[in-house]
Amino acid sequence: MSINVGIMFRREYAPETLPDFARRTEAAGFDELWVVEDAFYTSGIATAATALAHTSRLTVGLGIMPAVARNPVFTAMEIATLARTYPGRFLPGIGHGVAEWMRQIGAFPQSQLRALEEVTVTVRALLAGETVSFDGQQVQLDQTYLVHPPTQPPPVSLGVIGPKSLKISGRVADGTIMAEYANLAYIEWGKKQIAEGMALRETAVPLSQHRLTLFIFAAAADTKTAARQRLRPLVAAGIASGDLDGKLTPMGILPDVRTLREAGGRAQLEAEMPDAWIDALTLVGTPEDWQAAIAQFAAAGIHSVVLVPHPDSDTTELDVFAQQLAKMQTG
Repeated sequence: MSINVGIMFRREYAPETLPDFARRTEAAGFDELWVVEDAFYTSGIATAATALAHTSRLTVGLGIMPAVARNPVFTAMEIATLARTYPGRFLPGIGHGVAEWMRQIGAFPQSQLRALEEVTVTVRALLAGETVSFDGQQVQLDQTYLVHPPTQPPPVSLGVIGPKSLKISGRVADGTIMAEYANLAYIEWGKKQIAEGMALRETAVPLSQHRLTLFIFAAAADTKTAARQRLRPLVAAGIASGDLDGKLTPMGILPDVRTLREAGGRAQLEAEMPDAWIDALTLVGTPEDWQAAIAQFAAAGIHSVVLVPHPDSDTTELDVFAQQLAKMQTG
C-alpha cells in the first residue's frame, strides 16, 4: 500500500506496558506508533522517547503537545533531542490543547489561534538552526537558539479541526493531524482550508508535500456488521455530544443528525443511525474492508492512517489489529 499504517498507544494504557507494546508493534510490521499527551495522563515526550528507545525501525509520532504547555524553546529542545538521537523516526505534533484542561493548569492563552501560530513558527525556526528573537502576544524570545539543532528537522504537524486552525496549519506547519471521525468528505473540505493557508506562504509548496495524518477508530471482525456493532455506541456518543458537527457538515447529514438527537439523543442515534455513518466515520470489518477503505484514504492524499483502539480496549487489541494487517499484506 502507498500509505503508512500505524497504531495508537491509548492514553488509558499503563505507561509501563509501552516498551512491550512498541516492540510488538514493530514486529507486527506497522509503519508508525503514535502516542498522545492528554492532561492528566502521561508525558508525550517521555512516552515518545520510550517507544523510540525500544524499537529500531518504527516511526513514532506524538499527537499532540499543547502549544501553551511549554515554552517554545524547550519544546524545540525536546524535539531536537529525539530527532538527533533517532534521525528520521520522530514525528512531533502540536495543537491548541483542550480548552478546559488549559484553563485548569492556568495556561489558556489570550488567543488560541495566535498562540498556536507563534509557537509553531518559533519552534520550526529553532529546529532549522536559526537564532530567534520574537515579540508576540504569546511568545517572547530574545536571541534564542539550539546548540544541537537536528541535522534533519522533523516535519511539525498541527492537530487541528476548524477552518481557521487548518489555514494556520497550511501556512506555518509541515503537516496536519486529522483526529477521529475525519471522514472523506471532511478530509476534502479540510484540504481546501489547508491549501488556502499554503497559498499565503512566501515560497509556494504543493499540497502533496503537506503531511496528512489520519487518526481513526478501528474495529476488526469476521463481518462488517459485527465490527460496526463494536463501534456503534462510541459513534453515537460522539455524534450526540455535538462536538463532531464540524466533521459531519461536509457529509451533508447534519439535518438528519439533529432530528435523531432531538428525538432521543444518544440512545436514538445508537438505535437508528444508518450503518453508512459508521462506515464513513470509522474503519470497520474484514481485512478486505479495511484495505478498501484505506485505499480510499490514500487516494484522498492521506499519508498515514493511524488505527485507534476502542477506549475500553486493552493492549491485546494490538494483536487483533496485527492479525488484520498481516491478512491485508498477504491477501
